Amino acid sequence: MKEYLSAAEDVLREEGSDAERGITPEEAASRLEKLGPNKLAEAKKTPLVVRFFQQMLDPMVIMLIVAAIISAAIGAASGSGDYADVVIILFVVILNSIMGVVQENKADAALAALQEMSAAQSKVIRGGQHLTVHSSELVPGDVVVLEAGDAVPADCRILESASMKIEEASLTGESVPVTKVAEALDLAGSEGDVPLGDRKNMCYMGSTVVFGRGRAVVVATGMQTEMGKIAGALAQAKDEETPLQKKLDELSKTLSILVVAISVVVFLTGFLKYGAGFISNINLVLNTFMIAVSLAVAAIPEGLVAVVTIVLSMGVTKMSQKNAIVRKLAAVETLGCTQVICSDKTGTLTQNKMTVVRHETEDLEAHVRTMALCNDAKWDEVEGVAKGEPTEAALVADAAKMGYTTSDLAEAYPRVGEAPFDSGRKMMSVVVRNRSGEYVQHTKGGPDVVLARCTTMLREDGSVVPMTDELRQQVMDANKAMADDALRVMASARREWGTTKPGSFEASELEHDLTFVGLSGMIDPVRPEVKDAIAEAHSAGIRVVMITGDHIDTAVAIAKDLDIISDRSQAMRGSDLDKLSDEEFERRIEEVGVYARVQPEHKSRIVDMWRKKGMVTAMTGDGVNDAPSIKKADIGIGMGITGTDVTKNVADMILADDNFATIINAVEEGRRIYDNIRKCIAFLLSSNLAEVISVFVASLVGFTILEPTHLLWINLITDSLPALAMATEKKEPGIMRRKPRSSQDGIFAGGMGLDCLVQGVLISILTLASFWIGFKAQFPTDGLPELLASPEMGLEGMTMAFLTLSMVEMFHSFNMRSRRQSLLSLHSQNVWLWGSFAVSLLLTFLVIEVPVLADAFGFAELDLFHYGVAMLLAFSIIPMMEVYKAIMRAVEKGRE
Repeated sequence: MKEYLSAAEDVLREEGSDAERGITPEEAASRLEKLGPNKLAEAKKTPLVVRFFQQMLDPMVIMLIVAAIISAAIGAASGSGDYADVVIILFVVILNSIMGVVQENKADAALAALQEMSAAQSKVIRGGQHLTVHSSELVPGDVVVLEAGDAVPADCRILESASMKIEEASLTGESVPVTKVAEALDLAGSEGDVPLGDRKNMCYMGSTVVFGRGRAVVVATGMQTEMGKIAGALAQAKDEETPLQKKLDELSKTLSILVVAISVVVFLTGFLKYGAGFISNINLVLNTFMIAVSLAVAAIPEGLVAVVTIVLSMGVTKMSQKNAIVRKLAAVETLGCTQVICSDKTGTLTQNKMTVVRHETEDLEAHVRTMALCNDAKWDEVEGVAKGEPTEAALVADAAKMGYTTSDLAEAYPRVGEAPFDSGRKMMSVVVRNRSGEYVQHTKGGPDVVLARCTTMLREDGSVVPMTDELRQQVMDANKAMADDALRVMASARREWGTTKPGSFEASELEHDLTFVGLSGMIDPVRPEVKDAIAEAHSAGIRVVMITGDHIDTAVAIAKDLDIISDRSQAMRGSDLDKLSDEEFERRIEEVGVYARVQPEHKSRIVDMWRKKGMVTAMTGDGVNDAPSIKKADIGIGMGITGTDVTKNVADMILADDNFATIINAVEEGRRIYDNIRKCIAFLLSSNLAEVISVFVASLVGFTILEPTHLLWINLITDSLPALAMATEKKEPGIMRRKPRSSQDGIFAGGMGLDCLVQGVLISILTLASFWIGFKAQFPTDGLPELLASPEMGLEGMTMAFLTLSMVEMFHSFNMRSRRQSLLSLHSQNVWLWGSFAVSLLLTFLVIEVPVLADAFGFAELDLFHYGVAMLLAFSIIPMMEVYKAIMRAVEKGRE
């Protein structure tokens, strides 16, 4: 049954209730037992331990764990007792899991927050008695009594409304409180159904009564309410991987295949080299296996997972300093590739505060004074704001700007009587006494009804002239002009009673023969910083789409002002969207910039369609009605000040200042962070590729250039420190003038794969050269067979290779500050990178020179000359990369 289309009597009959007596307490208890409490289903919370181990499901982490198991098995089989690499790997895995749990949200508290929005207690009529019960005990058929300030406890059909207005912005997006009625609605002009925001004879859980009073019969409770439907949608929505997570997963799979392939090649090479005796020689097999493990360790960037996590964490900290609170680490990089921002209007693009923006009057002071006197809102002089029903508060705030505060007006013009506002006649009148002892009536209301009761007009000089047809038309034209700009228009009028007080304050006695004073046009204005923010979004290739529950005229006016759309044809109502099939909507979606009168399912459909078209989509909002689409979006953005707890708890990012411009700042920061993550990944992968090439080439010749422990040290200490320092690198020029990257772009897009290959080959050449120089220094003659049998074969070469590889990667980190710009052209310095260079240099020196450490790692002592050679080879990566960058700049310029 659609209660809003049915008469109140029919709804009561359907619910088995009575308008005066409600249902009996016994019947209420029976229904409560059958239907359950008026509460939303609670979400199951994931235990802390489970969430900790969920962090280990990342393919890269799994690879690290496998590497640790293999290393432990080798240590046990060989009896060496060397488990340093196992400890290092497990330390990285545990640290990464702890950071993930700490940084990401502890649990999805959205449904709990939805419950908190319900009223704790409700006034209800049962068995003819007025009772106060817990809202959770309400059942369909209960008759509830509603007054200003009450939260609506369930979905109800209104039975009686005495000027009752209900704030529904959090549910419908409607910025103005809705005046409620008891009459059944008519489908005429509603195109099949009445949208949620237009159901003026209904009130819904989560909304608030702001004016008047009324009674209503409960028609839905708990999960059957509109809010319950939203809660159900939230429970069904699944969290999806971000573009970076997907690409890192792909990288992990690629590396896994590479590790297996390398192991197969090494064993195949051993078999081809030594023939059938290879399998029977356990020492040879174990040695070959160790080479395979070394190559596997070299191929896996052990520090990558931790580095990416820490880089994102650093980004989270920096964003929080700029009012963007990121609740999920992965959301940081998603911001960088955002292509569409679907933004709620009320409270996000606008201030969610009605404001007078235009007047049409010949006597502004008289008009503004009338609006403030005929008003129940109050001006708070301490806080400097108007408090009361939003429309009335806007008029009071307007008067305060001209120095007319309600306290001063009340003292100068005490109210002696009134005809309160009534939705039927759409007017309000008050009678005040001025200092001369004369009585003056002030009236405000809808322009059409006020003007119809005016016989004269107040002119600029204070004179009163008869209301002619020409003057009446001028007023109507002014009213239409304001309405065309989506302003809500109110009219003022007055009547002089002289020293005789009206005999009655009934509306019929007061509201005739009025003198028209003026018009005020008001609107929920845009935030002053939003227009510039949207312009910057457009320059960054980001499309902004407005989605609102407000009227289409208002939405179009705001969207035009913000340059979101240029023509009304680019706007669509929710009812229009219902008529479109998915195929038709997919064809039209890029033409539409504004959606008005939408319901929660519409928002989710819009987000889903943009994502179906491959666009990385953000959804912003503050109300309960925004929560499902916020959770479905690639990145959900909630408002920290005006946002409901529901929205905050499902959002990936929260704006502490509710400032749309903060989103664009966050996008810029996200792009910078993603650029830096790519630099980190390129740096680590090129370093690991160099290790693989070096170890593989050396093993083919029969040398052990580096042990697995050496490679782990380099990967986790020497590589990770500069990689972390890269996270602090400043943004590259023009970062917000380039188009968003595609979510389909791999990590190696834009030639980064070639960069890694070239850099890896160059580093491996320098490392192999250093090893050979050290080896020849230790063994100047060519007794290769004898050398292969030596237990200390090539320790000096190994030490030089370790030193060169460690330091070449440190020098190379300076190259990675920019993929294409010359190091000499970078005017700023990265002090953290210099710090990591100093620390890595110190640690490398200690591990080579401290006897205990040198013995543990199996290093030989180097003289000053070979130290210098190793360092010179390491430094040569800088001029090599300068040449490579110059070549690539020329190539890319030629393609333009």
